Amino acid sequence: MSQIELLLPKMGESVAEATIIKWVKKEGDAVTADEPIIEIATDKVDSEVPSPEDGVLLKCLVKEGDVVQVGQPIAIIGVGAQTSVAAAPAPAAPQKIEHAAPVAAHVAAAEMATPLVTEVIKNGPEGRFYSPLVRNIAKAESVSMAELEKIAGSGQGGRVTKSDILDYVANKGKGIVPAVAAPVAPAAPAPSSNGTAAKVEVVSAPAAPAPKPKAAISIGANDEIIEMDRMRKIIAEHMVMSKQTSPHVTSYVEADVTNLVLWREKVKKQFELKEKTKITFTPIFIEAIVKAIKDFPMINISVDGDKIIKRGDINIGMAAALPSGNLIVPVIKNADTLNLVGLAKKVNDLADRARNNKLSPDEISGGTYTLTNVGTFGNVLGTPIINQPQVAIMAVGAIRKKPAVIETPSGDFIGIRHMMFLSHSYDHRVVDGALGGQFVRRVADYLEAWDINRDF
Repeated sequence: MSQIELLLPKMGESVAEATIIKWVKKEGDAVTADEPIIEIATDKVDSEVPSPEDGVLLKCLVKEGDVVQVGQPIAIIGVGAQTSVAAAPAPAAPQKIEHAAPVAAHVAAAEMATPLVTEVIKNGPEGRFYSPLVRNIAKAESVSMAELEKIAGSGQGGRVTKSDILDYVANKGKGIVPAVAAPVAPAAPAPSSNGTAAKVEVVSAPAAPAPKPKAAISIGANDEIIEMDRMRKIIAEHMVMSKQTSPHVTSYVEADVTNLVLWREKVKKQFELKEKTKITFTPIFIEAIVKAIKDFPMINISVDGDKIIKRGDINIGMAAALPSGNLIVPVIKNADTLNLVGLAKKVNDLADRARNNKLSPDEISGGTYTLTNVGTFGNVLGTPIINQPQVAIMAVGAIRKKPAVIETPSGDFIGIRHMMFLSHSYDHRVVDGALGGQFVRRVADYLEAWDINRDF
């Protein structure tokens, strides 16, 4: 019987780690190809990892609650004709493990490292957060948690960034101790060659940033304390991070979508009969946004330090409310390659699977622009928060009948029209008011110019 390592698979371009939620199988259990072995959770979605082949789960290499990096071994599976539950040996000395040479090399390198540094945890003893990249560098360079805690971080809230830890490692190799988060205690004076005490000059490093004050909260006798679930905690962190990262500006436009509403009412039954899916307003809004992005491609960007990344693909995220009350953003990849029918089918499929927790990690990553439909809840308009690392997001409000001025060559008059508001929030670091305002106006123009005789 041969043995293989099961690695944590890649789960989207922006997903670097996952939390182990539950082992579906136990050591010694028989497994079949594509049968779920373990449940995992990323910062985006929960999913399962299946067995690559028929065999026996010999060894669980991680525990429930562990945070595991993509590509890290999580289990050893015995495969082969002789595999059986009873024959599963103790996995202390596996006969053959894929990637054995790289693993042995890492072990040898770890044995030579001085001092030996164990896995760096996500949050330090003082609650300080360390990103996966910083933790990986710390482990590779034998930087202990105690050393990490002393590094003065230049990131948001005093976090240690990639450049902070690389500077620390470089200076450490030269015998230079960089500025640390806590002041250095003065050393005792050393005797000089003539027996007198030599003067020692000590430069204190800047103190760590003080923790942000929290509002005092009183709890009454009739109050109920509800623990946030894991997804709500992630959403909260993401929203705060976005507001701290991007200076938000919001522009508003009111659009007359009467022709659009009348067209949908006219074709929706025929559309569903022919295409086997419903035509909602969401794919129509996405089509207009895609057209506007082609007109204004500098909306479809991200910011990396002092660099602007202009996205080559147009991937539209659509915010969706879950039955739990939480929020998820499935992504329509390459939305500019789909016609209205294709967009409608994709929107309905993603929305349905989002409500049933059936999305894969890749289907909620890689977005370059996001749409949120606050009109679904009867809201007229909203001020959406940017979905980082994007730089803009649009909220569409409820469509309502309103009296409006109608201009004609023979004069103006008041008529009943279907009106809606579009709210466009954007990152003022890279999107100025002219671009942000022109973009949302262009989306409204496409919606107002809808051809009531259009075929789908």
